[in-house]
Amino acid sequence: MVQQGSLELLHDPVAVKLLGSTIPARLAYTWLDGTPRVVPVWFHWTGEQFVIGSPARAPKLKALAADPHVALTIDEHTGWPYSVLMVRGIAEVEMLDDVVPEYALSAERYFGPEQGPAWVSTLRGKPMARIPITPTWVGILDFETRFPSAFTA
Repeated sequence: MVQQGSLELLHDPVAVKLLGSTIPARLAYTWLDGTPRVVPVWFHWTGEQFVIGSPARAPKLKALAADPHVALTIDEHTGWPYSVLMVRGIAEVEMLDDVVPEYALSAERYFGPEQGPAWVSTLRGKPMARIPITPTWVGILDFETRFPSAFTA
């Protein structure tokens, strides 16, 4: 079994299912005063990075520029056993003059083939931040073969 922390876990069936789902990720980062923050975000998985689109004035952009270390979780909890993908990584912030291409892809995944592009069309021509996150650590909890470490210690 692939060990927790390995990037190979991104190819595990549990991870693949969650990466292709319409479940928002939760992005955790450190605010400028050192306190933690968590926000739900749409994401697009490129196969190597998570990419998030954000309004150009989002407060989190300053925090990510100051400390790019982040964590993401995607968790399915509608029925037992729960599935959780946990990722730690490094975020970058790139400013674009228009909609982040990966944001448009995520909008279509979350909203569907008609509503997604319609939503994106309302954002065209407005600056947006592209936030690629490169994973450095990956964990999975499936509560069948992988449990929280406190239960297995």
